Amino acid sequence: MTAPVGIQGLAPLPARFARLGELALDLWWTWNDQAREVFRRLDYSLWRSSAHNPVRMLRVLPPERLEEAARDPALLELYDQALAELGPTRTAANTWWRDQALDLAGRCVGYFSAEFAIHQSLPIYAGGLGVLAGDICKEASDLGLPLVGVGFMYPQGYFHQHVSPEGWQQETYEQINWEDAPIEPAITRDGKPCIIAVPLGTRTVLVEVWRVRLGRTKLYLLDTGLDENAPWDRELSARLYGGDRETRVQQEIVLGIGGVRALRALGSDPAVWHLNEGHAAFVVLQRIRELIDRGQSFEAALHEVRRTTVFTTHTPVPAGHDAFPFQLVENHLSGLWGTLGPHRDAFLALGTYDSGMGPQFNMTALALRTAHQVNAVSRVHASVTRDMWAPLWTGTTRDQPPVQPVTNGIHLPTWVAREMAHLFDRYLGDGWRDRSDDPAVWDRVLEIPDEELWSVRRALRSYLFAFMRERARSRWTQERVSTGQVVAAGTLLDPSALTIGFARRFTGYKRPELIFHDPDRLARILNAPKRPVQVVFAGKAHPADDMGKVHLQRVFKGAIDPAFGGRIAFVDDYDLHVAHFIVQGCDVWLNNPRKPLEASGTSGMKASVNGVPHLSIGDGWWAEGFTGSNGWLIQGASEDPLDSAGTDTADATALYQLLEDDVVPTFYERDAQDIPRRWLRIVRDAIRTVAPRFSARRMVKQYVDQMYRPGFEFARKPEDEVDVRP
Repeated sequence: MTAPVGIQGLAPLPARFARLGELALDLWWTWNDQAREVFRRLDYSLWRSSAHNPVRMLRVLPPERLEEAARDPALLELYDQALAELGPTRTAANTWWRDQALDLAGRCVGYFSAEFAIHQSLPIYAGGLGVLAGDICKEASDLGLPLVGVGFMYPQGYFHQHVSPEGWQQETYEQINWEDAPIEPAITRDGKPCIIAVPLGTRTVLVEVWRVRLGRTKLYLLDTGLDENAPWDRELSARLYGGDRETRVQQEIVLGIGGVRALRALGSDPAVWHLNEGHAAFVVLQRIRELIDRGQSFEAALHEVRRTTVFTTHTPVPAGHDAFPFQLVENHLSGLWGTLGPHRDAFLALGTYDSGMGPQFNMTALALRTAHQVNAVSRVHASVTRDMWAPLWTGTTRDQPPVQPVTNGIHLPTWVAREMAHLFDRYLGDGWRDRSDDPAVWDRVLEIPDEELWSVRRALRSYLFAFMRERARSRWTQERVSTGQVVAAGTLLDPSALTIGFARRFTGYKRPELIFHDPDRLARILNAPKRPVQVVFAGKAHPADDMGKVHLQRVFKGAIDPAFGGRIAFVDDYDLHVAHFIVQGCDVWLNNPRKPLEASGTSGMKASVNGVPHLSIGDGWWAEGFTGSNGWLIQGASEDPLDSAGTDTADATALYQLLEDDVVPTFYERDAQDIPRRWLRIVRDAIRTVAPRFSARRMVKQYVDQMYRPGFEFARKPEDEVDVRP
């Protein structure tokens, strides 16, 4: 399988728009106002129908429209402004990174992740892990941090979700249209497409490498779908999180071993190697082998790898960490040992861990033992992780806590609504994007007049409902869905009613059904005269999570239950495009995981910075984000881990109480101008307190200061000064 250089099928562009294709292929446009506006104005209806995909737009846009646009002075001015910014964006001049005194002549951070969520036109993500990775890549570009991402180019992406008339999730996989994807072949220094070989057992798999542009950041994606590979090997990178355990371990070998080899072939030499979850832990195997090939001992090689490896763990649930039988791992690594062969047992010991089912090769254990810098993604999660993996550090001495917290953050230019950003431009100053981690900048939110803030909030809600209605109409006319499915899609919702959003992966610990715990009480809340409430749900259950699908079906049935008065909706096929409308358009963001199983979460951050206060259990990021005035904390009377039913009852009761006594009355308390002044004080506090503390700018700077700096400083030392003691 091959894909074209540039945009295939693109008619010659007018000379005045000669670089429009280049602009479309650099996903920097996704967070740049001028660049986005170029494509919006080029053809707004096509912009909407293509789900904001300018590569597809340019392929199908009539030539006469391009000629007409080339005579539009306002559009040309926007185009020129975007290109004027794109050039400096791709260099590292005058950036925060240049002030850190860590630049090592082209050395970079190699960032490995199984998924990256950049834009819906590149569906190589399933959820929060990918969204975090995408936001880190974008913020690295903004800060000038030399970061190179490595992941998979999944030709079938993640599944599309359809919900049957009975409420069951149905999964379909569609081959990505390569012509519409913002990708290009990665080219080696000798000008050839980058194709590397990865031994798997007794065979060799070829891996093609694709490049995605993100301003200063490069993202390289691995693809085994070459004709030269056996059919079963082409399937290794076909879809995200597909297949059995044997497929999974092979995928992780390709990601770790193949990712390192791809960077070498492309001339990239990271000073720091960041593993985003245990999926990428085989990176250390390839790196240790390289150093042994250069003459180092196993101990010295392990020491160097450890000092320059950063590991981020996201999963507080033991079952969420990949572990494989030793024989399975050995079978697929048999062609990889080389000079590392005499140290095979020592390497396998690095991954040995017994999580209650006997010793297995555990990818997280491998990463924890081979990374000098380890972080969790919130303060609560750091504590949980230390306890979970305590046996690994028993009897050892370390010069730092074994797990540090680096709480997640979000890339504000990506997630702040266009209308809200314009409001910030007027009252915070147009430099707020570059100072998004400065609390003093966000104190100016207090200067935004109530009338303007409420006007924007109402507009964002109206956009959400228009989006939901159009999707429902499309399904009704094109797919002939049932009447119940149209009702469930939100067509009966009231555009002026208090709207609660719940959008995330459907799985047991997130308790998507908690608000239905007492159906009669919920119905009274939803259908209260003059103070109606409605709930918008969205999210996918993992294809193998049957219980998650049951939770989803029950929510869907609630959406078509007349007892709830048409005030429940389920928006199917949740992706980045849908997420923007929901996190920006709801009035309250609901999150009620079973504590302490939420590592961090970021959807509530995205909502809060758009003026959608968080209503959540005190887990993950909200445990450190709640101030008492920027949202609501659900505090049930029971937190007994052995009494899940009692905890659910207590949390549901606390949720209902908050809605009845505080959330709903505050929203509907209006003055003579029909403005909820007290509500807007909470909205301001949500923006003011969440934006600086939970921005990706704060997060990436913290990664540099806390996690990357030791690795860069180690890489700076001459070889004869390096202490090789383990």
